[in-house]
This record gives sequence, C-alpha cells and structure tokens, in this order.
Amino acid sequence: MAWEIITVFLIIGAVVILFAFEVFPMDKISFLIIGILLLSGLVSPEEAVSGFSNKAVITILCLMILAIGLEDNGVISWLAEGLKILKSWPGVLALIAIMILSGGISAFISSTAVVIVFIKIVAKLKEKYGMLPGKLLLPISFAGILGGSCTLMGTSTNLIVNNIALRYTGEKLGFFEFSLLGLTFLGVSMFIIVLFYKFLPKGDGDKLSDTYNLNRYLLTLKVNKDSPLVDKELQDTFMFKESEITVLRVTRNNLEKNMLSPGLKIKANDIILLHCSLENLQKMRGEGYFDLDIDENTADFTSEETSIKRLDRKEKDSPNVIEHETILLELLLLPGSRFIGKTLSGLKKMIVPRAIPIAVNKRKPLTNLRSRLHLNNSAITRLRVGDRLLIQTDTSYLNNFENSNNLAVLNQFDGALPSTPLKRNVSLLILIVTIVLAATGVFEIMTSVIFGTIAMLLFKCIELNTIYEKINWQIIFLLAGMIPLGIAMTNSGADQWLTQELLKIMAGQQPIFIIGVLFLTTMLFSSVVSNNATAIIMAPIAISLAKGLELDVKPFILCVMFAANFSFFTPLGYQTNALIYSMGIYKFKHFLILGGVISLVLLVLGTLLLSAML
Repeated sequence: MAWEIITVFLIIGAVVILFAFEVFPMDKISFLIIGILLLSGLVSPEEAVSGFSNKAVITILCLMILAIGLEDNGVISWLAEGLKILKSWPGVLALIAIMILSGGISAFISSTAVVIVFIKIVAKLKEKYGMLPGKLLLPISFAGILGGSCTLMGTSTNLIVNNIALRYTGEKLGFFEFSLLGLTFLGVSMFIIVLFYKFLPKGDGDKLSDTYNLNRYLLTLKVNKDSPLVDKELQDTFMFKESEITVLRVTRNNLEKNMLSPGLKIKANDIILLHCSLENLQKMRGEGYFDLDIDENTADFTSEETSIKRLDRKEKDSPNVIEHETILLELLLLPGSRFIGKTLSGLKKMIVPRAIPIAVNKRKPLTNLRSRLHLNNSAITRLRVGDRLLIQTDTSYLNNFENSNNLAVLNQFDGALPSTPLKRNVSLLILIVTIVLAATGVFEIMTSVIFGTIAMLLFKCIELNTIYEKINWQIIFLLAGMIPLGIAMTNSGADQWLTQELLKIMAGQQPIFIIGVLFLTTMLFSSVVSNNATAIIMAPIAISLAKGLELDVKPFILCVMFAANFSFFTPLGYQTNALIYSMGIYKFKHFLILGGVISLVLLVLGTLLLSAML
C-alpha cells in the first residue's frame, strides 16, 4: 500500500475521532483538513480551496438564505398556523398531522429551520392547549429528516451526493426521481412512531417557554385620530382576534372603561393597556402604523405607561432625520437597581438618550389582572426586583446597559421591523417559482436558487446583514474542508484501493447483500460523523463499487444518500436531533430505542427496495 493511501486513511480516521469526540468545532476541523492535505501534497492549492466554489456548496448556501428569508418573513409560521385546530384532536391524530406538515415543508425548506419554528409552535400549543412537547418534538425532528429525503433540494446531503454522482458518472438525479422511495420511508417511520407514542416522555413545557421567550409583557397603545382602530368595535380588532393578546383596560378622558365588552367602540386618544408576547409586540410594529416611542402628551393621562404612537410618514422620510440601527434589550432588575420602584415613563429621564422603555414582564404571575387594575395602577407597572424590562435603544448604547450595576442584559433582539404580509407572500412566491424552475428542468437547481436569492434581495425580503448573522457558516466551512478530502482519496488512489478490497469481499455475493452492507456501513458512519461528511466519503466508494461489480450505479447512489440522512439512533449525526436533545426533554435512550427501531426497519426496507432496482 502506497504511503499516500495510508496518509489519506490516517487523516480520515483522525477526522472521525475529532468529529465523534467534538475535540474542535467542525469549522476548525475543516481548516485543519485543508492545511494537512496541502502540507502532505495530496492536493494542489487550487484543489484545496475548490470546496468554496463547489456547486453543491453554493447551492446549499443559497438554500440557507432562502430558508432565512422564509422564516424571517413568517412563511413557515404562517404555513403551520393551521396547527391551532389540533387542540381538539386526539393525541395520535394530532401527532400524525404535525409529522406530515413537518415532513412536507422540509422537502423544500431546510429541516433545521422548520424544526426550530415547530419548537416555538409546540411551546405555544403547550401553553394554550396543554399539548405535551415530549410527545411531539422528537417525531417532528424525525419527520423533518425523512421529509428532506424526498426531493433533491430537501437536504444538503442530497445535493452533495448528486454533485458527486455528476462528477463521477456524468449523470444527475432528477428533482423528484426518488420521491416515491422517500415517501415510503416517511410513511413507515410515522407508523412506527405512532406505535411508540405512549412511550415518549411528556416533556417540560416550562423549559420551552423560558427558552423561546414566550412570556408576556405589559404595554400600552395610544389610538391616534388616523389610526385604523378608530370607530372599530373591540371584537373587530386584531387585539381581540389574536388569542395571545389580552386587552386589560381602555382609558378614555382619564376614565377607565371597566366593561370591556366585545362591542366597545374604540375612539381617538384612547389608551389601551395590553398583555402580549414579544412576538406580537413586534408584529404590531410591523403593521406600519405604530412605532415604539414615548409620547410626552400621555403623561397627563397616566404616568406609569408607555405609549405607541403612529408614525408620521413625512417626518420619517425627512432627510433631516437620522436613522439609527436599533435593538431590543431584555433587562433583569437586580436588588439595588436604581430603576426599582419607578414607572415605565418615569425611566425616560433616568436612562441614556434614545433609549425607550417599552414594556415590563412581571416576575410574579399576573393572575386576576382585571380585578387588580385601577386608574392609579402602580402595583402593576411599578418595577420590582426580578421584573424584566424591555428597552429599545441604539446599538451604540448597548455597553451602557451591559456595564450597569444591578442590571443584567438577558436577551438581545433584532430591532428591525418585522415582516409585513406583503413580504411574506412575496417570499412564498419566490420559493414556489424557485422550486418550479428547478423541478421542471428550466434551470439547474443551483441556477434556480441563485435567482431565488437575488429575488429575495431585490424585493427586500432579506438584508445582507441578516444573511451574514444567521447563516450557519460552520456547515459551509465543513463542506469546503471535506470536499478536498474526497479529491485526495482520488488523487492518492485510496478510493480505488478500497474498492478493489471490497470487490474481493463482495465477489459472488447477491446484490441484496451488497446493498445491505453499504446501507448499514453508511448509516453507522453517519451516527458519529455528520451526514454531509459521510456522504462525501462514502459516495465515491459506492460508485466505484457499483462499476467494479458491473451493476447499475443509481441504486448505490441512492443507498448512500438515504443511509447518510437516516441518522436516528443517536442525537449526534443530524442537526435537528442535536437541537431536540439539547433541550433536556429526551434522554439518549429515547434516540437509541425509537431511533434504533426505525433505523433497523429502514435498513431492511431500503435494502429490499434498492436491490430490487438492480
């Protein structure tokens, strides 16, 4: 065996150990791979950096950008809005519906983005309807993985395997070519999950709420004369229709309207006290009618509330107005804070310029709110130790709060206005057009997603700064580092040597045995190394093996693609599983038992179906 081949296998072994034991972050490991390959002379400088210009990597990057645009503009949440009807369904039927929705969306959008959104949705279902997170989250993750295996753009693994197949065989996979197989795997796995439904843990809903900041804030809204709320009955407003917004009080001419009947007609200059989540607070800003600000004129009405006043379009567009990049800060009041005992509007003179107190989240649960509200309602709005205060400020003033004594910055949120329904619809249309162009073969999938990304930017559905912040660059660098390793296997002849050795073992064996061994090996490899890295290493070997045995290459390609994706029995190989596992609801045994059963069934089923194609 030549020293080059030995070196490649040593590098692969070292990479597996580094990934399995998480010695370094994956992006650092990728740079180490590039450096070692260059020093050993296994690849040229051009080949060492070829991963950054690889078609699969560029396609995956664009798909990430599309997924960010869809999530930021509320497309995924909007598509999943129908889950509210599940509150009255039996648990098993609700589980099936959620898995179908998760798998269906993941076929066209990053499964990681989909699972993150579903985590938030499940937290809301727990809070409002008592649905158990532990019964839903692991099935959602599995369904997302399986759904992503149904189309060419469903996962980055599919794109990588397709790119390798094109390079080695000159043939590429069709957009829906393997969808029937993927749907079969999804259906069988859903059946298994339903059988194990009773054995799934209930989970801790409080952890979900804490993690995703679903607690509610108190704030007020001042109705201006040109507001669309004027002369509308309360029951016809978004405040009444949105289940997560509670109207606590309406103050008019210094008099409180205790009878908050659905037929109460809103008037100009009404002060409305609301109890709502941060998400809905941001949503109200995104409607375009309101901007979070202190209105000095409201001091005569109530000294302890913050108003939300309508934007003056002329003033906003004036060239003399300097726009600042804003952020929202969630501050925790510690003992000794100078803010304790103050009211929201009373804070304006105490804090730095252009910092606006928006709302307060009380430490103690606000039970029986209606009965506790009075004209001089300092019991609710005065700040106490442990309360959380929401502040809007310029990014330049962040240090003022981070360095404040007896005050802790808990969270920092993007201060940009959330998306509008128009942007949501445009984002969804861009996705549909992108899918149609790729699925019909009008353009290559890379060309289609590049055009989709350009459209997102041109229509301002996403900004470049947002892309830089939210892209998972670790995956991009992982791919860029692993691709040269695949090239090194070819340059050194390691793939051919390994293929010859495998041919000696496989000679005379039935195709079903060969496919089964390849499926099992790839699946086990993917359980400790990322699915993308597994695909990069195993796909060339599978293609060489098929050619050496003079068998059809396509089943071998699909074998590696599916097996690399089907990482269920550990939480390590796939991002969505790691995300669910990190929440503390599931133990390793839940992945090992449920994921192990699914893996074994799919191993047998996949071997039978793929070998039947030979």
